[in-house]
Amino acid sequence: MMDSRVRDEAAQWFARLQDGELSATERAQFDAWRHEHPQHQYEFEVLQGLWSATDLLPKARLQALCDAPAERPKRRAVLRYAVAASVVAIAVGVGLFSALDHPQPYSAEFSTRLGEHRQVALPDGSVMDLNSRSAVAVHFEKGRRGVELKQGEAMFSVEHDTRRPFVVAAGAGQVTVTGTRFDVRRDDDQTRVAVEAGTVRVQGRSPDQVVTLTAGLGTHVDNQGVVAASYAVNAEDLTAWRSGKLVFNNALLGDVARDVSRYREHPLRVSTPAVANLRLTSVFKANDTDALLKALPHILPVALRTLPDGSQEIISR
Repeated sequence: MMDSRVRDEAAQWFARLQDGELSATERAQFDAWRHEHPQHQYEFEVLQGLWSATDLLPKARLQALCDAPAERPKRRAVLRYAVAASVVAIAVGVGLFSALDHPQPYSAEFSTRLGEHRQVALPDGSVMDLNSRSAVAVHFEKGRRGVELKQGEAMFSVEHDTRRPFVVAAGAGQVTVTGTRFDVRRDDDQTRVAVEAGTVRVQGRSPDQVVTLTAGLGTHVDNQGVVAASYAVNAEDLTAWRSGKLVFNNALLGDVARDVSRYREHPLRVSTPAVANLRLTSVFKANDTDALLKALPHILPVALRTLPDGSQEIISR
């Protein structure tokens, strides 16, 4: 597991720092390791905090831990690593600290520009994939891992942790999980949720309005906080944007226009409800939505017109 490996690496770096000054090369390696993943810095800071707790331990017990056999100087770094581990055990035993029960708070914000996709690794090992024009705020604390999807779309691969549920707030909806893979898209009029693996709970404004989703199911929450009954979804198609594709399978043209607008500088609109209700089945590249617009009149009885503000509108033909 990543956690145990990272903790071992953190302890090794900590032991080397305790053993003496690092060379310029070693310092660069340490800095690179710390910034490689948020979990690295977190585990190192936890060990620093536990080591500081030795000020609260009985002097005789601390001395017993730190006494080193003179005939084994080559193992000094290993000994310091063992001492650090012993201090951790004692600190936890006497209730000074508990890294597992009191995770370090973590807050950050991430966003993407037009046409940009971004993958973000979180301190707990979870991963977020952000679609074009998306923004999230992350706030982890004891007992809860919170994310607010401010706009756009994100795919979440959540590390299992029953003690700290992972909660995504988006518009009038809230998604709660302990470990799973799911996609959340926030539009102007609703928030859509689709589950690829695991189980999620989707809640509206009222605590009584809860829908449970498993793999292959989805729902949406309107702006009034009303949660729709679960329905079957093709999560692979809905998240094809992660591989640079837009997949439409008997999709309403109004929904197609909304999806395509995420990848264009100016929005794509439909002129009438009748046009919006036309159906489209096709696959396009997310970074070439012009090709989609050129193909539309050959697939459906529609045409395109450019409006004064630079946006385009799909009209009947």
